Parts: sequence; C-alpha cells; structure tokens
Amino acid sequence: MTIDWNHFTPWAALGGGVLLGLASALFMLVNGRILGISGILGGLLGALSKPLLQKKTAPFSDAGWRLSFLAGLAAAPWLLVWLAPASWIPQPRIEASTTVIVMAGLLVGLGTRFGSGCTSGHGVCGLSRLSPRSLAATISFMAGGFLTVYVVRHLF
Repeated sequence: MTIDWNHFTPWAALGGGVLLGLASALFMLVNGRILGISGILGGLLGALSKPLLQKKTAPFSDAGWRLSFLAGLAAAPWLLVWLAPASWIPQPRIEASTTVIVMAGLLVGLGTRFGSGCTSGHGVCGLSRLSPRSLAATISFMAGGFLTVYVVRHLF
C-alpha cells in the first residue's frame, strides 16, 4: 500500500487518533473493558461456540454488544462511501496478491493469540494504562512490522 502524499493531510490522521482515543476511554469508562478488537472477536466466537446447556448465564448475553461492535466496525467504511463526498475518500493501492493478504491476516491473527491481544488493545489501551506487558507487546509488534517490511521489500 502506498500513501498519496500529494493529498495527505495530518488533520485526518489527528482526527482519527482523537476519535480512537475517545472511543477507547469511553469504552473503558462505560464497560470497564479494554477496547481490543481481537478480544472482542475472540469473546464473540467463544460465546457462540459454547453449548447453551453449559452456560450459567443467559444464552448469548455477552454476544450482543460484541456482535454490534463488530457490525459497526464493518459498516463504517460503507457508511463513509455512502455519506462522504468522493474527494474525502482515499483510494488505497495494495500491491500484493490475494494469497499474500490472506497469509498476512492469518499471521496477524496468530500473533494476537500469542501476544494476548492486538495493537489496539495493547498499543492504545494498554499503554495509556502504563502496562509494562503492553509496552513489551507494542515494541514487539512494531519491531516485527519493521523487520517484515525490510525483509519483504529488500531481501525478497
């Protein structure tokens, strides 16, 4: 993926960062939970995979908000395309095959299981709580990303 530097503005990035920070803080304040996508998805899959007879609480009681959150996450780009002027919408160019994208997604999923969370959980929420574990995880995520880009772009 490349960045269109001619049309890049730091204000959009700043606005997105502020919205992400506010959403994370509100989610923690209202629900007492970390806003990490891998944890939300993992909790949903866990809630849906357990047999109903083993549950001591109401069936799928935790699945509702998780499903709503993920549906909103998936719907947001479609809403942007529908509501925003075409000039606001970036046109990304991904220079990778479908196989590479699928493999990358699987590796990210595996990494979130090994790291006990994803970049949003550790990098945004964990670092704001001054969690040493999240600091180590975020440094590992970033180092792994830098190393991957170097290997893919310069050694292969």
